[in-house]
Order: sequence, then structure tokens, then C-alpha cells
Amino acid sequence: MDSTDLLKRVRKIEIKTRGLSRQIFAGEYHSAFKGRGMAFSEVREYQYGDDIRNIDWNVTARFDHPYVKVFEEERELTVMLLADVSGSREFGTAMRFKKALMAEMSAVLAFSATQNNDKVGVILFSDKVEKFIPPKKGRQHILRVIRELIEFEPENTRTDVSVALQYLTNAIKKRSTAFVISDFISPPFEDALKIASRKHDVVALRVYDAHEAQMPSIGLVQFRDAETGQTLWADTSSARVRHQYEQHWNGIQRKLDETFRRSGIDNTFIRTDEDYVKPLMKLFKQRG
Repeated sequence: MDSTDLLKRVRKIEIKTRGLSRQIFAGEYHSAFKGRGMAFSEVREYQYGDDIRNIDWNVTARFDHPYVKVFEEERELTVMLLADVSGSREFGTAMRFKKALMAEMSAVLAFSATQNNDKVGVILFSDKVEKFIPPKKGRQHILRVIRELIEFEPENTRTDVSVALQYLTNAIKKRSTAFVISDFISPPFEDALKIASRKHDVVALRVYDAHEAQMPSIGLVQFRDAETGQTLWADTSSARVRHQYEQHWNGIQRKLDETFRRSGIDNTFIRTDEDYVKPLMKLFKQRG
């Protein structure tokens, strides 16, 4: 992709997603993710009914009179986008590839964060961390993020979500809201997810294509795994083959559901051929 085409695509995504984040998401984003952290503000004299756990013992000892710490909502968040750039994101059979959907959703979340004066950082991952963009503010920073999401070419093709979660836990010291945007075709990652969620507010956005969930009847087809390169012939006109495939897919999704439930992680499905606004808004409202 030459620089002119890239700039056009970045500009197109910016126009669409800035409008969405301003008109639709700004209020819902604010209520869903703001005020989750509390910052120390000042001390004042203890009043009847105050929580004794908030007593500042150092100040109390100094003045020989009880004082309590006063906290206020942290107005500034750090938003981290953990975007899957493995081979499977190149799959798509209808409106768009998973790659394009992930880039557009990331842009919406980034602009929503910017309008609330939040910092945005990015971790691009396959089965390793391919690129880390430290959290910053500003339009130029967001445009850089969108450029990377559109044109970045990973070194590896496989996926390992746990690698990205471990990096998040180690690299981002302050509590953040972390959106993991992936199809989650990955080895088990529950332990890393639980550790990350103790420190950060983790949200999973599960991107998939309709034909990943249900195999179409189109005769003898050669399938290629974008992550491993392995190929397989399958007779898709066979009802038994299609049923077995659907059962396999549903089994994987049930395991993912259990993983997110046990870890207490908010998550939603987003399909490549459907509008992503509704599932995101529903998720935001549930958290608000």
C-alpha cells in the first residue's frame, strides 16, 4: 500500500469513527469507564459517620485529632488497545476482513478516549508482542495508532493472548481500561487474564466471521489455516461434516465463555458482516 492510499484510508476511518465516538459513544463511554479509580485529594477533620478506614494516621498523630483522607474520581484514564495482528485476522467472507473491523473499532475506542481526555496506548500481538505504542494523548497520536492498525505486518502468524496480557501487566503500572480485540483463536490464557484483571479493567471484544461459525454448503473445498499454513480438504456439501464443524466451533466458544465468566471479564461478540455499534453500545450500557 503506497503512502497516498494509506493516508486516504486513515482519513476515511478518522471521519467515520470520530463522528461515531462524538455522536454515539462519548456519553456511554464516559459512564461505562469513568470513575473506576479513586485518587487521593486532601485531608479534613474526621466527622461522625466517616469510614474509619480512611483515617490518615500520620496527620492524626501530628495534630492529635482525627483526620480522614478525601478521595475523588480519577478524571483521566489510560486506555490500552490490545489488538490481535496474527494471520487469522486476514479472514473475511462478507462485508470486510476481521483486520478491517478490528482497525475501525480500535479507532472508535481511541477517539472516544481522546474526547474524554484519556491517554491511549497500543499492544499489537501475535504469539509475541509485535509492537508497543506507549499511552499518549492527541489527534496525531491517534492517527499514528490507526496507521499502524491498517498497515502493520507482523513477524509471526500465530496467536497467544496470554503473551499480550502478561506484557500489559508488566508494562503498564497505572490501572488502565484494556480492550483485547481478537478472535481468541489462542492457546489457554485464563491464568494471564486473571492476573491482568486484578490490576486492570479488561474488556474482551470477540471478532469473528459468520462462516467461521457455520460452514456454507459449497462442495469440495480446500481450507488453509492462516496461522499454521496447514491445509485440509472438506466436503462442505455433507450435512454431517457441516454439523461436526459447527459442534467444534460451539465447543470452542463455550470454553471461551467459561474463561471470561470465571475471570469476571465483560465481553461481547462482533461479527464482520454486522454493525459493531449495537454490541458495543449494549456492552457500554451494561457497565454504565
